[in-house]
Amino acid sequence: MPGIDAVVLARVQFAFTIGFHIVFPAFSIGLASFLMVLEGMWLRTRDRVYLDLFHYWVKAFALVFGMGVVSGLVMSYQFGTNWGGFADKAGPVVGPLMGYEVLTAFFLEAGFLGIMLFGEKKVGPALHFAATCVVAFGTLLSGFWILSVNSWMQTPQGYGVTADGHFVPVNWIDIIFNPSFFVRFPHMIMGSYLAVAFFVGGVGAYHLLKGRQTAAVRTMFSMALWMAAIVAPLQIMMGDAHGLNTMEHQPAKLAAMEGDWETKSGQSLVLFGIPDSATETNHYEIAIPLLGSLVLTHHFDGEVKGLKDFAPADRPPVAIVFFAFRIMVGLGVAMALLGFASLWLRRRGAFYSHRWLQRASVVMAPSGFVAILAGWTVTEVGRQPYTVYGLLSTVDSVSPIGLAGVASSLAAFAVVYLLVFGAGVSFLLAMVARPPVADEHVTASGPGTAITRAAGPAVLATKLAQPMHPAE
Repeated sequence: MPGIDAVVLARVQFAFTIGFHIVFPAFSIGLASFLMVLEGMWLRTRDRVYLDLFHYWVKAFALVFGMGVVSGLVMSYQFGTNWGGFADKAGPVVGPLMGYEVLTAFFLEAGFLGIMLFGEKKVGPALHFAATCVVAFGTLLSGFWILSVNSWMQTPQGYGVTADGHFVPVNWIDIIFNPSFFVRFPHMIMGSYLAVAFFVGGVGAYHLLKGRQTAAVRTMFSMALWMAAIVAPLQIMMGDAHGLNTMEHQPAKLAAMEGDWETKSGQSLVLFGIPDSATETNHYEIAIPLLGSLVLTHHFDGEVKGLKDFAPADRPPVAIVFFAFRIMVGLGVAMALLGFASLWLRRRGAFYSHRWLQRASVVMAPSGFVAILAGWTVTEVGRQPYTVYGLLSTVDSVSPIGLAGVASSLAAFAVVYLLVFGAGVSFLLAMVARPPVADEHVTASGPGTAITRAAGPAVLATKLAQPMHPAE
């Protein structure tokens, strides 16, 4: 296999497994918070449509959570198999943080998940809602620790180095709250919220296109696009802050993201091109003069470093980072535009009637997850050739395993993952292809509260025409 060695295959295997895994925790983070909002709205308004939606999406959450747990176990084992050098050198810092994630977040989620899934009729509405809130908080706390670990690998601080090259903790506060954590954590959380919002909106739009104009379908479609309209612009602003942080701490990564080869003041913004590392130029480049400096330094004449300032061995794979960054940004802009379009249609009173909005929402349903994958590609590939940026190289992090061993395990992972998680995703899609079904009865909680839409207009009309029982 010319040009392929064990290090490359180990990186491909890690990229393959983390690419599958990252989708499920992101889904869990966003969906848990959505479930918390739905149950909170049900308790506040007693409008049964929110409870129907909770029951509909909690099944999807259980499936996604399970797939996230299974795929996450593999990630930990890979540190000891393919990345023994990294585990040995960085383990004193990374290991405790990963342990905190299991102890404080995963156990919290798993402990209250059973109550959320099966305890609704056993613990009462208040305690059940508390369990849902704890599960949602647990997903956020899990993201906190994982992003802290990864951010430390990007912008390490608070450590010492022993004589034999091992990283040891000196200040845990500096390690946890490292320089890039404060932009990377909210960027990931908002990305998870957007991914779930567009997935939920896409499911709602699919059912609207099928003519299922039920209250539950309309409500989830509306809630999803409210989230898109509010969070997508905030995510773009956070992305800008993330870029400024990257320019300060990882300038080689930023230069690859932007496709800048020369260091100069008044840097152009490269919209498109084909980076060529051999000739150190971009072919077929389309760029806007001065705009690159304005975006990155907020001055037209600000200086931005180019890739030629770094030795070729210290540069990340430019083409991968360059195109992944544009996929992420392009999808972010498309999300914001769809959110703004939904606001315009709401104002005109045509939110549910324009089929082009519904079709666009179906097309955009996976966009949040694609953007997350593209963003993680930028983050991880852009860190190369290091695992701990500027300190521990990828070559020194890999385990001494031969090419044949890594290739066989990669092939096994590919087959198992495609079968297991392919089946899981297919089941999830089949699940959401069925519309939310209201409960078989109609109830009223008292004067001034909403009566359910469960049994159809005829039954509802009959119910309203009858005198209300004192117990009701």
